[in-house]
Amino acid sequence: MPVLISPSLIVADFSRLGEEVQALDAAGADGFHIDVMDGQFVPNLTLGAQLVEDIRPYTEKPFDVHLMVIEPDRHIEPFVLAGGNRLTIHPECTNHPVRSLNYIRSFEETEAGLALNPGTPASALDALLDFTHAVTVMTVSPGYAGQPFLEPMLRKIEQIRAMIDVRGLDCILQVDGGLSPDNIARIVAAGADALVGGGSSVFAKGRDYAANFALLRSKL
Repeated sequence: MPVLISPSLIVADFSRLGEEVQALDAAGADGFHIDVMDGQFVPNLTLGAQLVEDIRPYTEKPFDVHLMVIEPDRHIEPFVLAGGNRLTIHPECTNHPVRSLNYIRSFEETEAGLALNPGTPASALDALLDFTHAVTVMTVSPGYAGQPFLEPMLRKIEQIRAMIDVRGLDCILQVDGGLSPDNIARIVAAGADALVGGGSSVFAKGRDYAANFALLRSKL
């Protein structure tokens, strides 16, 4: 299975977001990563369900809605109805992550994802992996674009890859943060099969999206 690369729309030009989505789709995006921040779990405040609904007609590619919010259950239905294909929550944000994951899964054809902050160990997934379709390893601290990749997270990627494989789960392992042509091969070698691209990769060097996707894939 080829490695999936999804641009993070937090880095896109918001003055022409629909056009950006179309251009990224045509350039080779496998899906779109939508960062939702509530100003509480992370410092910034970004992207509501209405915006997701507004850009949904511009592509048929899947939307991974990354809920960096406290009390995620309040936001699940609005983002599903807006067009989210996968909703990714943080176990650090809720006392009942299994309940939240099952709530997401209760919506037909909607995938449930989990994202782990850099300081949260892989062992936090032990009781949760069987309830999720995808795990996202944060390789930067969530909340800001443009941060450098945290090298110690490679070990966490390896640990989670082993957990998924030992259990024989059909679970995507995604990496979010600091992706670049210089580290993509090491990230994939550690076990990632999906990647989120931002300012150091998909949106780099004059934002020639087709060339940037081609460069990233040439490094694999």
